[in-house]
Amino acid sequence: MNLIYENIISRRSCRSFTDQEISKDNLDLILKAGISAPSGMNRQSWQFTVIRKQANIAKLEKVVGKAANRAENYDFYAPNVIILVSNDPENVNGLADASCAMENMFLMAHSLGIASCWINQLRTICDVEEVRELLDSYGIPSNHIVWGIADLGYAAEIGKEVVKKENVIKFVDSL
Repeated sequence: MNLIYENIISRRSCRSFTDQEISKDNLDLILKAGISAPSGMNRQSWQFTVIRKQANIAKLEKVVGKAANRAENYDFYAPNVIILVSNDPENVNGLADASCAMENMFLMAHSLGIASCWINQLRTICDVEEVRELLDSYGIPSNHIVWGIADLGYAAEIGKEVVKKENVIKFVDSL
């Protein structure tokens, strides 16, 4: 089987990580995969903010949980590293660019035996005062939306295989 296709179909979202650290070399490869993603009109107006210190991850997790009205049971699943992918909201391709970058990072991580999960909540609450203050302290431009958070770490449990829907491909040429 084609190695790239095998990597794509075998990747799973992970919601349970070990405390094993990701090496700097592997993290660099994952980030290089992210910045190698296509971007609309080649603007590359994104920023990848890497947080490895557990106290900083926990602080963001707490603020996001509070802003999302889920303070008591909200968590990022205890990853080793998170990468906040942000972009200028004036870039009409910002979400698409961030999505391509995150998928590249997830696939690179998987190829290295590192698990991943996409966290969505931050994109809708970036401008809640307490959230924005923390994002500012992490060096995220004040005009950026965080389109997604990439959780990364070594899996404590294997993610579940999801049955893919059928009949979602339509060839127009045969009409």
